[in-house]
Amino acid sequence: MPRLTLEHYRAAAKKIQTLSYHRPTIALVLGSGLNNLADAVTNATVIPYKDIPHWPASTVHGHSGRLILGQLHGQTVLVMQGRAHLYEGYTPNEITFPIRVMYQIGIKTLLLTNAAGGVNTNYNAGDLMLIKDHINLPGMSGQNPLIGPNEDEFGPRFPDMTQAYDRDLRHLARQTAQQEQLTLHEGVYACVSGPSFETPTEIKFLRTIGADAVGMSTAPSVIVARHCGLRVLGISAITNATIDDPDSDLETSHEEVLEIGKQITPRLTRLLQNILPQLD
Repeated sequence: MPRLTLEHYRAAAKKIQTLSYHRPTIALVLGSGLNNLADAVTNATVIPYKDIPHWPASTVHGHSGRLILGQLHGQTVLVMQGRAHLYEGYTPNEITFPIRVMYQIGIKTLLLTNAAGGVNTNYNAGDLMLIKDHINLPGMSGQNPLIGPNEDEFGPRFPDMTQAYDRDLRHLARQTAQQEQLTLHEGVYACVSGPSFETPTEIKFLRTIGADAVGMSTAPSVIVARHCGLRVLGISAITNATIDDPDSDLETSHEEVLEIGKQITPRLTRLLQNILPQLD
């Protein structure tokens, strides 16, 4: 399709605001196996992605493909149940379309979750990791979502990414995890394009360059969110231990990711439900 323009974003934002009376300033994006977090939203307006003009549909099992607006732990929120990915054939511009639409409807703070493989050898399947920074490998090799004409209404041509993940929000997450006696690692998330899982040597490479976890999403959305001036908090659910031995008999599967994601959801829900009331 032609490159998305300001008119496309405005059309999608108008449709959402027509279908729901909620006016959220906080948005949550839910990754693979984490969709049940949306079940707690009350007074909800549910909008299938197909009903929103130009909104990319998710084709992946475990991504429901619905937008939910309503009340969650004292805040008016917008929840994305599932996201689109590069490996589905979308462009970086298309997969980050929802973030710019969020900006158009007044979102100020973005909470992103994802399912990720644990690259750090101290991580186990079932752990939570607070994202302090990322390595966007597709973006570094030419698939940055900001490539192309800059839309000044969203942000500057060359946005700073020093604090891609908001320092104050990370501090709040750490404090909340400690109060709730939840183990919360803090590390660097590496974004790869997928859909194949990484080879053992690729895992060793990612570990060498400083990655603690690896997944196939999040970083493009964070870049666009920061371009728009949104505050970002990112949390990875470590759904599998990565394999770094070519002779290993172990295998990684999407089914494993979904199953462990369900097991992590109660703890992630507990963390987020205690963070949300503290947000401005």
